[in-house]
Amino acid sequence: MKIKIYSWSTRVVRGHRRAPLGPPGEDEERMADRLYLRHSTDKQTDARQRHALAPLLAASAPVYEDPATSTRQLSLDRAGFTRLLNEAAVGDTIRIADAARLFRSVADILALRPVLIRRGLHLRVESGLLSGIDLASDDPGTKMMVNVLAAVLEFQRDMISENTREGVAAAEASGKTLGRPTALDPDQAAKVVEAFGEGTAVKALARQHQVDPKTIRRVLDAAGARELPEQLDVAPDPAAEQQPEPNPVITIDLPGLLADHLLAGGDETVRAALATGRTIRRGQGHSVRITAPLELHRTVLQQAGAVATDSASPAERKAHRVYATRITAAT
Repeated sequence: MKIKIYSWSTRVVRGHRRAPLGPPGEDEERMADRLYLRHSTDKQTDARQRHALAPLLAASAPVYEDPATSTRQLSLDRAGFTRLLNEAAVGDTIRIADAARLFRSVADILALRPVLIRRGLHLRVESGLLSGIDLASDDPGTKMMVNVLAAVLEFQRDMISENTREGVAAAEASGKTLGRPTALDPDQAAKVVEAFGEGTAVKALARQHQVDPKTIRRVLDAAGARELPEQLDVAPDPAAEQQPEPNPVITIDLPGLLADHLLAGGDETVRAALATGRTIRRGQGHSVRITAPLELHRTVLQQAGAVATDSASPAERKAHRVYATRITAAT
């Protein structure tokens, strides 16, 4: 009786370590097909791609998608294809409905092929003339053919863009309005502007015409209906607003020591202000609350300057400083 002995080992392919390999042929069974789908805009679908990949979808092959993704974004920068690369094992095959779903420029395929080759992955197109070729093969013939194909696809994309630009220019030259039709016709827009001018709210107008409030605002902005009146459209001058009165009337408490000094040595105007002031008792001291123009307070401070000299007592000098500080704070 012959006994077969298999040598179990771990294979390393260009930097990627795989699980231990079993008997010959078992490794091939572990290779997986991974399907990649992409369409360029929200209005497009992947129905045609799914039809081309129907047998593989029926076999529950994993699917990776990049919906509404432009071909100008390199395949290696797309979220869906990046996840495919991260999950693929050495020997797996990436299958696409047509080459334009994955790359459409020479720069893209030049960046993509070295990554696939380094990871030991295969790339096959399921329909068309390329259906029997591994586009990730490292032989010179495949490399040349893939570069020519990418150049053709890039030329095709550029021609589509050029035709679109020429069509837009021709439509504009003939007076056609491009884009979506407006939600409100000119008569409705005029009524909206008139109603807004009469005080109707934007949301009420939107409910009345069954449109979004943003549509109403665009109509109003186009007519200049939401602009401020000329007299309100000028920013106020902060300097003019904050400019103080030349001689405001303010109320300040005059320390009692200064009041007693000025009753004896002040002029008639100062004595008259002290006579009309209200005496406020604070413990053993007192103050006189004077309501008078700012200039009079400054005159009082000037005439009380005698108590600010070195010959004055500390209490008198402190009283003078307190009164001067109160005048400064009030201005």
